[in-house]
Amino acid sequence: MRRANAQIEPKKSGLLQQSAFHEREPMAKQKWDRHSIKAELHRREMTLTGLAELNELNPNSFRGVWARTNRKAEAAIAEFLGVPVAELFPDRYPIRTTTILSSKYVAESESRKAARSAA
Repeated sequence: MRRANAQIEPKKSGLLQQSAFHEREPMAKQKWDRHSIKAELHRREMTLTGLAELNELNPNSFRGVWARTNRKAEAAIAEFLGVPVAELFPDRYPIRTTTILSSKYVAESESRKAARSAA
């Protein structure tokens, strides 16, 4: 039972508190994984097979893009979603070249470079 002169506090909605919180925080960049990429393709009413057909590529190459690097398939997915390839597949980009880590082989590689440039 309530007393007649008791003050009633208005309830604060959790939704209002969340929206106020999100207004203060900057929007984080979306992290893409295979499930979020496929989900976004399906939201846009596209499948990997359909995307392969649009780009005149083999559908099997699109299905294997999760396990193996396929630059054409990755580029087609990124172009369709409007997201840079390096953002969709950050572990594969930028393309790195191999480097010699041991100083034991530096002199040998330098002599090969000199021989190539002289030829």
